Amino acid sequence: MSVKQISVFLENKPGTLCSLTEVLSKNNIDIRALTLSETKDFGIVRLIVDDVLDACAVLKEEGFVNALTAVLAIVIPDETGGLNKLLKVFEENRINVEYMYATPGGKNSKAPYMIFRVTDTEAAEKALAKTGLEILDQESLY
Repeated sequence: MSVKQISVFLENKPGTLCSLTEVLSKNNIDIRALTLSETKDFGIVRLIVDDVLDACAVLKEEGFVNALTAVLAIVIPDETGGLNKLLKVFEENRINVEYMYATPGGKNSKAPYMIFRVTDTEAAEKALAKTGLEILDQESLY
């Protein structure tokens, strides 16, 4: 039950991030989650959007290099230690977190969603299924 994330490679200079969001905006593509990491020369924007295939197509047409990646979107319990509970499952199952970022929960949820890129998505899904933690699919994010 993974979610498709778009990674876009951007030159690290003023205006490139705005150009990316402009393309998405003009094409009525809604950003649901976003993170940006950078180095001296380039950045990587990771996006969860409402229409993945359309977004990839318009980004490619506009010259943005992008790639799709399977990630996990998990509802973090709105309680002290909620994230720790989840990370313990990964630790116990020797699943490495490559990166993660947060996004607000859905319309009817106070709990945040965390997006995880892990070394073994299938193993992570199996381990989490036993815990009662909610793993979201693409449609559940919207």
